[in-house]
Amino acid sequence: MTDFVEQIDQPISTLLPLLPLRDIVVFPYMVVPLFVGRKQSIAAIEEAFDGDKLIFLVSQKDPKVDDPEEDDLYRVGVVGKIEKLLKLPDGTVKVLVEGCWRGEVSSYAGGDKFIQAEVDPLPMVLADISEVDAVIRAIKDSFDGYVRLNKKMPAEVSTTIAGINDPARLADTVSGHLQIPIADKQELLEIVDSGQRLEHLLVLLEQEIEILQVEVKIRSRVKSQMERSHKEYYLNEQMRAIQKELGGQDEFKQEIIEFEEQINSKNMSEEATDKAKTELRKLKMMSPMSAEATVVRNYIEWLLALPWQDGTDDCHDLLLAEEILEADHYGLDKVKERVLEYLAVQALVKQIKGPILCLVGPPGVGKTSLGKSIAKALQRKLVRISLGGVRDEAEIRGHRRTYIGAMPGKIIQGIRKSGVKNPVFMLDEIDKMSTDFRGDPSSALLEVLDPEQNNSFSDHFLDVEYDLSQVLFIATANNMQAIPLPLHDRLEVIRVDGYSEEEKLHIARRYLLDKQIEAHGLTSGHISFSDRAIYEIIRHYTRESGVRSLDRNIASVMRKIARQTLLAQDDKKFRIGEKQIQKLLGVSQYRHGICEEQSQVGLATGLAWTQTGGELLSIEVTTLPGQGKLTITGQLGDVMQESAQAALSYIRSRWEELDLDQNFYSKLDIHIHVPEGAVPKDGPSAGITISTALASALTGTAIRKDLAMTGEVTLRGRVLAIGGLKEKLLAARRGGIKTVVIPADNSKDLLELSATLIKSLDICAVSSMDQVLDLALIHVDTNSTQQ
Repeated sequence: MTDFVEQIDQPISTLLPLLPLRDIVVFPYMVVPLFVGRKQSIAAIEEAFDGDKLIFLVSQKDPKVDDPEEDDLYRVGVVGKIEKLLKLPDGTVKVLVEGCWRGEVSSYAGGDKFIQAEVDPLPMVLADISEVDAVIRAIKDSFDGYVRLNKKMPAEVSTTIAGINDPARLADTVSGHLQIPIADKQELLEIVDSGQRLEHLLVLLEQEIEILQVEVKIRSRVKSQMERSHKEYYLNEQMRAIQKELGGQDEFKQEIIEFEEQINSKNMSEEATDKAKTELRKLKMMSPMSAEATVVRNYIEWLLALPWQDGTDDCHDLLLAEEILEADHYGLDKVKERVLEYLAVQALVKQIKGPILCLVGPPGVGKTSLGKSIAKALQRKLVRISLGGVRDEAEIRGHRRTYIGAMPGKIIQGIRKSGVKNPVFMLDEIDKMSTDFRGDPSSALLEVLDPEQNNSFSDHFLDVEYDLSQVLFIATANNMQAIPLPLHDRLEVIRVDGYSEEEKLHIARRYLLDKQIEAHGLTSGHISFSDRAIYEIIRHYTRESGVRSLDRNIASVMRKIARQTLLAQDDKKFRIGEKQIQKLLGVSQYRHGICEEQSQVGLATGLAWTQTGGELLSIEVTTLPGQGKLTITGQLGDVMQESAQAALSYIRSRWEELDLDQNFYSKLDIHIHVPEGAVPKDGPSAGITISTALASALTGTAIRKDLAMTGEVTLRGRVLAIGGLKEKLLAARRGGIKTVVIPADNSKDLLELSATLIKSLDICAVSSMDQVLDLALIHVDTNSTQQ
């Protein structure tokens, strides 16, 4: 065999940008699109494209390596020419590259942005054409068979290969189309002798053909088995259907007859009766085993299952109803009064629209359990659904029957579950619904909770009107601001305030202790709680408006006593006092504010409302030599910061009455701080407290230690009304405060508070800041009144 080296127009050696390739080997004569996303690779392509468009293409040994180094790359690759470059919106680059000639890396040149390599071209060693002619013919025939077996390969490729007679080009073109492992392709690329490359290629091609032939046999065998299985399944199903028809036709006819009897006997609305009869006529004409028949049958069953006329008779004995309500809940007079009013009107009118009540209050005050007591007092069935996290309108109004597995909404499901048309329907956590692309459930409730519309409520599944006007809907919520205004407008809101310490004591005595004693297998004769013990739990182990934590702590005490009872093995009696609580429950978890030990300058005590009740709020003011800078700290909200600025402006306007220099503010820096800086605070009700602390700090006059105050202040010194008065007064009494200053506009709210609470405090109603300063500051005369 005579070998020779083809002299082609190749540089002896050149420095080129290097592009690492994953899962692909590029051969000469190949035109291939590449999608490049790595920063180094993009930089290499841009460098080559801006120059002579030549780039060295080399494959990675491991395609999983993101940042390949020298050892991660093969030494032999292809010098390619960039034909086209397109930058995509996602930052990647699409580049069309044509392989030119083989090359081998002689050395690497370091680069900051990309890898560069000194590439030596590999000489193309060609064999005598006469000796490889038979190999070429065999490769063309084998490749034609390979294309016919490989369904992923287009038939046009075989035509292209048939027209190539050059041994080197044929070997490289077939290698590029062959679907073999990367290592085998790299081995073909590294063989420079075209005759050897053709012989090795023929071996790989025959191996691939054998593998494809085996795959074809396996697919044919599997297909034959599947066709036989499908045939058997189809015939078996036909046999079952025939047997069902022969033996089950009578059952289907009997089912139709039963449906007809139920429709005629069921006292449904006229619209529902017509709809049921129409669907029944459709069912008669269907095959019993069809999917559509199942849908129609389910629809008719839902219509017949609903209580169209069945209801319970309300209890008209007001004394009995009141006794039931009082036995289950302590306090909550407004709610109980509203229920008794409904019963009274129901007894007189016989038919009224059910009210839509909404109980709003903090967690744990008994809103949900109150709904159960109302149902018990009315002698009605109770249905409860939780709306927390509901975000699909179909949860309320149901799905249309066109959907697979369609069902009515929660309202109709609840009515069917109760079996009566007038249950007490609890809509728990109505403020915790949300909205997404599936609709707004709060909007779907507008029809349900409107007494003028819910007598003709239409569920998407039923598609007929259903009367909900006799249902007593009771919704519960923690936060009214989270309820949309149109829905809020349909609700009769009844606020359920948090319990005072005395009320919690009564609840523990009347309900919680007996419940936990029974739950833990104890008897009331073996255990007794003192009032101080219960107060100790309330004050130092709970911080809540309701009684859930109180109930949990009492249960914890009971568990420890149950354990001691078993260990003692006698009839030991346990008397639980304040000290025993500290031993059983450990270190106090909470502390509540108490009044200051002595009167101080610049320190005023305010009153704040929180979700867990009222709290004392200390406000400190200090003055420093400076240039009139006002600093406010304590994680205060925007409203509270504005109150501080308004308070300072009021004090500046009263400089003469307070015996201050007219320009005092320009010579002092004032710092207002509210302790417990980790706790966010906001609201306008600290206005008079901040004003008093400022006046005290600027005049050097102390503030009464046993006095607390709450109220919003204006620039003219007027004191405006605030909210949460009950909780604030409870906090004042708990903290040892003797005198409380409140806005005069809140005097009317005192009528709704217990006489015990009012008598325990000296409550002063004021309408101006001058009155506040007269009461709060010691030995300060501010008799003049600003107009």
